[in-house]
Amino acid sequence: MVYIESWDEFVDRSVQLFRADPDSTRYVMKYRHCDGKLVLKVTDNRECLKFKTDQAQDAKKMEKLNNIFFTLMARVQKVFHLFYFYYMDISEVTGKEAMEVQPAKKGRGRKQ
Repeated sequence: MVYIESWDEFVDRSVQLFRADPDSTRYVMKYRHCDGKLVLKVTDNRECLKFKTDQAQDAKKMEKLNNIFFTLMARVQKVFHLFYFYYMDISEVTGKEAMEVQPAKKGRGRKQ
């Protein structure tokens, strides 16, 4: 686990790592207040990328990286759901056969 010195290199390699295997990639942030250090780690259990900083200006960069990962995760989920529902029949997804809709009963009587 070697720390990557360049922020741009860390972001590029992190995004590549996530795109290669989105199911097993993790993104961890750790802030040590006593040291004033922020450590970002992206791993897929085979490769580990780390970036360490003590600069306050890097917080904005970290926020942008969070947004990148959020959009990548949302796209993966959206593509998965579209793929799943496109190839699966609705009855297989719900586990129930399609039910007929019954018309509502008219009247003011008590329900029994």
